[in-house]
Amino acid sequence: MTDQRHASVSSVPQMSSFHGDSAVPAVDMDPVEYTLRKRLPRKLPKRRNDVYVNMKTDFRAQLARCQKLLEGGAHREICIHGLGLAINRAINIALQLQASSQGALQLAANTSTVELVDDLEPEDPDEHGEPLTRTRNNSAIHIKVYYPDPQ
Repeated sequence: MTDQRHASVSSVPQMSSFHGDSAVPAVDMDPVEYTLRKRLPRKLPKRRNDVYVNMKTDFRAQLARCQKLLEGGAHREICIHGLGLAINRAINIALQLQASSQGALQLAANTSTVELVDDLEPEDPDEHGEPLTRTRNNSAIHIKVYYPDPQ
C-alpha cells in the first residue's frame, strides 16, 4: 500500500459518502471503482515575505530562505505558513529563527482550518460513472516572525 500523505493518486481504501453535484444527495460508491486525486490547497495571496513550508523541501533550505529574507534588510517581518503535517516544521523554523537572533525576533501565531477538495475519478472511463468531489478540513498555522519596533 502506498503512503497516502505523499501519493497524489491512490485508491480510496474504504466505502464513504461522496458528493458529485451539490443538488444530488450523498450516494454510497464502490471505492474500488474510483481513484483519489488530491487538489492543491488554495493559497493566500503570495507576497514577497510569505514562506509556505512543506515536508518535501529540506528543512535547512527552508530555514535559510527565511533567514535570508529577514537579514536582507528589505523585510522587518515574514509570515510562515504551514498546512497539516507541515505545521510542526513551520513552528520549528520560527523557533529556530527566534533562537538564532538572541531574542531580537518576536513571534505571533494564528491557527485556522482550511477546506481541501479531492477529486474522485472513475477507474474505467468507459463506464458512465461521473467524476465526484469530496471536501475535507485540515489544520493550518500562520506565524508572523518580526522585529519589534524600537521604543
